[in-house]
Amino acid sequence: MIDFQKVKQRMDKIVELFSTDIASIRTGRATPGLIENVVVSVYGGQKMKLVELGSIGVPDVRSLTFQPWDEAAIREISNGIAAANVGLTPAIDGQLIRMNLPMLTSEQREEYIKLLGRKLEAARVMTRDARADFRKGLQDAKQDKTISEDEFKRDEVELQKTTDQYIGKLEEIAKKKEVEVRG
Repeated sequence: MIDFQKVKQRMDKIVELFSTDIASIRTGRATPGLIENVVVSVYGGQKMKLVELGSIGVPDVRSLTFQPWDEAAIREISNGIAAANVGLTPAIDGQLIRMNLPMLTSEQREEYIKLLGRKLEAARVMTRDARADFRKGLQDAKQDKTISEDEFKRDEVELQKTTDQYIGKLEEIAKKKEVEVRG
């Protein structure tokens, strides 16, 4: 018998991971996801994500602001954003760091769509790997005669349905992101 709760938990994590991963793919719009996971070196070499160092604002569709909780680290944070090579040029404006998003070229959009496709395929592979792991447990149980052939077939069909459902979720998320990238 498969614990479908565990299957769904594992596949939910894959969907969550995929969503987080593609948040950093640029679209024509500014979103906190573009920089929240950027790691900068502060306080003499300590590595921290921006989301841990302050708040990210989106004043309009083409710009981001970052307000550090510790103003003493503003210069280090600004330099870290510049060094992260995320396509943004930070400018210190008082207690804020401002960043404007340059317009995406059609070549950049196509590259981002290809990147999205690669990330989607990696998430599909992770989902299929999860299915394979649970299916192996099922086969072992059938071998050990702890489940019947009928239970094996029923659970195998249910496992495939669940896998297809989660791959569908991944594809839906990717489709929405592609629409955003295309502008």
